[in-house]
Amino acid sequence: MKVRIKTRVYIPEYKSDGAAGMDIRALLPRGSCIIFPGQIELIPTGISLELPKGYEAQVRARSGLSTKHGIGIVSGVGTIDSDYRGEIGVPLINWGTEPFTVNDGDRIAQLVVARCEKVEFVVVDELTETERGTGGFGSTGR
Repeated sequence: MKVRIKTRVYIPEYKSDGAAGMDIRALLPRGSCIIFPGQIELIPTGISLELPKGYEAQVRARSGLSTKHGIGIVSGVGTIDSDYRGEIGVPLINWGTEPFTVNDGDRIAQLVVARCEKVEFVVVDELTETERGTGGFGSTGR
């Protein structure tokens, strides 16, 4: 599948053959940005996408940033719709205890492109029974 991209500098890239996500980088004309503990910063990437209809791009946290520095994405996962043409910005949050510096060109998130289906809701009085039923929030064990 071909995805059209408009970029000022950095093109997303897979870092291994088995990678599901492409790394996306910060585009910081001033060179860097400090994110203090508890602070949120919207980090620009300088890229815009044209996805085929029926696809979305998901912006996800990088595991190394989250486990080593407490840096995550505010919304958990961000969705880029196929009709959005604006620049991708990544809202990073510092859940850690130390200030964290993002430098121009740093890999700040992953981008996963996935098919998404449109659904039509059908209102019913009851749903079919399953073994699990209404159990949630850890009801299936640890």
